[in-house]
Amino acid sequence: MTVLPDTMRAVVATAPGGRDVLELRQVPVPSPGPGEVLIRVAAAGVNPVDAKTRAGRGAAQFLGDGDWPWIPGWDLAGEVVAIGFGVARFAVGDRVFGTVGFPGAAGAYAEYAVAHVSQLSRSPRSLSDVDAAALAMGGLTAWQAMVDAAGLETNQRILITAAAGGVGHLAVQIAADLGAHVIAVASPANHDFLRGLGAHDVVDRTADDWTSGIEPVDVVLDGVGGPARAEALPLVRPGGTIVSLPSGDDGVPAPEGVRSPWVFVAPDGLELQLLTGSVERGVLRPHVSRTFPLAEAAAAHEAIESGGTRGKIVLTTD
Repeated sequence: MTVLPDTMRAVVATAPGGRDVLELRQVPVPSPGPGEVLIRVAAAGVNPVDAKTRAGRGAAQFLGDGDWPWIPGWDLAGEVVAIGFGVARFAVGDRVFGTVGFPGAAGAYAEYAVAHVSQLSRSPRSLSDVDAAALAMGGLTAWQAMVDAAGLETNQRILITAAAGGVGHLAVQIAADLGAHVIAVASPANHDFLRGLGAHDVVDRTADDWTSGIEPVDVVLDGVGGPARAEALPLVRPGGTIVSLPSGDDGVPAPEGVRSPWVFVAPDGLELQLLTGSVERGVLRPHVSRTFPLAEAAAAHEAIESGGTRGKIVLTTD
């Protein structure tokens, strides 16, 4: 039987603020409660919402005063090392991944973390822990936006903005696998990358008239917000849907007959299993642009806040 340590390394945000509030500390190892498992974290995904929340925006509204100092992070992959009462789905030694606890405090930027079994899936056999940690939140967001909210179907046309980003590059692959015609919006440097992921058409987001020449679409996945959302609205056919992620409402209402839901990702182990199936079929794979050790979480936040990241950034605990 493996003896677990009493303390662990974790990245702690001492208070809402800039990247300098992130500190590497020794903190107690958490214990799993009923329906929970303790995971030895091998890798933690770094998402824009992590940095926004650290700065007092993003999901900070869901954290109470008692959650600070706060251990950031919701995406993780690793190995189950202890199980709580009533857990039958996983056993010690299982490799798992997931988006856990969102939007409350979850603590993925640490050597150990607790998660409820309903928010986890066994990691795809073909993915490393780093790649699995890069899949969870972005993949869930893409699936929930395109399938759950927009009901994307085979042969429909979908326009995806920020297509080379953490959500977008997974959305391109999922939409293509569903049989949709995928139009990806990104900078020219990412066009070949997106074609390789299955995009049928690519559009230069840096062009002043980037929407010109695009025929009406059934679905828009808007990962940018602001002017980009307003510019994309006229492209949606009557009866279509524009799904926006939480990146700032532009205040422009959708035309009559166009649905315009906003999607805030929800942890879902069953949907993670669907994504795992896509990975194992060879039609979905996350792209990790950079990894950082746990001690360099501030540098990882700097990278994610700089924008223009292709795919995902991941922290490792090695």
